[in-house]
Amino acid sequence: MKIFIWTLLLAVMFSSCKKWLDVKPESQIEKDELFQTESGFQEALNGVYTNCTDANSYGYQLTFAMQDVMAQNYTIPPKDYLKYLQLSIFNYLDPHVVEIKDIAWSKLYNAIVNCNLILQNVETHKTLLSNINYGLIKGEALALRAYIHFDLLRLFAPSYASGATAKAIPYVKDFSNTVTPTSTVTEVLNAAIADLNAAKDILKSVDPILSPGYIVGYPAANDVTSTEESLSSLFWQNRRHRINYYAVCGELARVYLYMDKKQEALTNALEVINSRKFPWTKVPDFISANPQTIDRILYKELVFAWYDPYRKDDLVYLFGSGLSSLYIEKNAGNTLYETGGVGGEDLRFKQWLKPVSDVSGDRYELQKYVRDKDANLHYLMAPALRLSELYYIASECTYDMDPAKATAYVDSVRYHRGINAPLAVSDKTSFLNELVKEARKEFYGEGQIFYMYKRLNMNLVGLTGISYPTSDKIFVLPLPNTEIDYGHR
Repeated sequence: MKIFIWTLLLAVMFSSCKKWLDVKPESQIEKDELFQTESGFQEALNGVYTNCTDANSYGYQLTFAMQDVMAQNYTIPPKDYLKYLQLSIFNYLDPHVVEIKDIAWSKLYNAIVNCNLILQNVETHKTLLSNINYGLIKGEALALRAYIHFDLLRLFAPSYASGATAKAIPYVKDFSNTVTPTSTVTEVLNAAIADLNAAKDILKSVDPILSPGYIVGYPAANDVTSTEESLSSLFWQNRRHRINYYAVCGELARVYLYMDKKQEALTNALEVINSRKFPWTKVPDFISANPQTIDRILYKELVFAWYDPYRKDDLVYLFGSGLSSLYIEKNAGNTLYETGGVGGEDLRFKQWLKPVSDVSGDRYELQKYVRDKDANLHYLMAPALRLSELYYIASECTYDMDPAKATAYVDSVRYHRGINAPLAVSDKTSFLNELVKEARKEFYGEGQIFYMYKRLNMNLVGLTGISYPTSDKIFVLPLPNTEIDYGHR
């Protein structure tokens, strides 16, 4: 897809169900008609979230599959039914790899185009909107634009550590039919930071999640403390299913850390941590024997996630269809979670990896996204930003000043996952190695650990022990041919 920004029609969602997040796109409306009412603006923004949960975007490939395949987190089945073998060996010229990466590029820029269309019209038609809805719509559109550009950068450009001045991707801010020039890595990061800080300023005065009375919890009726679905407007509810104020802080922490601006990253990470808005998952919820009340994805700790209810069967096929699925060999799983030592009591290992033995050998199947057929404690979500990641960021940003405090942040996560032993490190190198190891356990099946290896410019170590030297040949996906041929990239 060329980024010659042509007029796109937005998928519009009509509120025929109880919750805005339950509705499906049913038609398309010309943009001039869409932006004539407040509800039209709301539907347009909801449409961006819907586009982002497409199977070729965050709803499947960019959360559960692509990056974790590249990070060597899965065992590729012998017959490669899902066609991920070539991606796992970094053959980015393979036709199937080209197809999935190019479609992901197209889907993400499509979402950016729609963000820009909203941002253009929200100013033109500002008088149609209440103050809170104007702030939410503009703030979220700016933040989504930055969030998506940052992920495109992390996939299709060198890291800041290896190529700060290298040509990267276009940072598209306008809704027009002109070609957006390619920006450098640094320019993209600065643009994302500008958008995120603008979004943060706007959302700070309007986001319901900042209210002391907004209590994060499960949507189940038995969670009487939760107020996430009690607000008067459906558009204001379930703020963690949207890029809320704290998600913007968390994304700023990510981007600042990518630029090695540790003080700014720490400030934003601590704003999320110190808010105490996102409670650690209680052990009884994590280990419940009742499939309808278990919380395997640690739902309350999700600062931001993509609502993904229609992907249940796809994830069963991806992770739970025997040798047709992506799995992890037993020895590799035991090594990853250190089951012979401190990880013996790791709740993630016990709840996320299901042991399977058959004629093909011993393996583990990922249970993180398994759902009960009738009812569940929470919605099916594709994690986008976790509380634990903010602890990891705070830890990394603190180490040079206070190593003991830095390891304490990591120990907090470990404690809430059932590991009581403190992190044992002797210097910064061993600290970073242990931090990456911990993050790999936490983000398994979420598509984030690949980015961490890339940012730190570290050799990518496969679960079988094979080490892949850090290289742009591994960490940088090629731009789509259409961008090279017609966009003059």
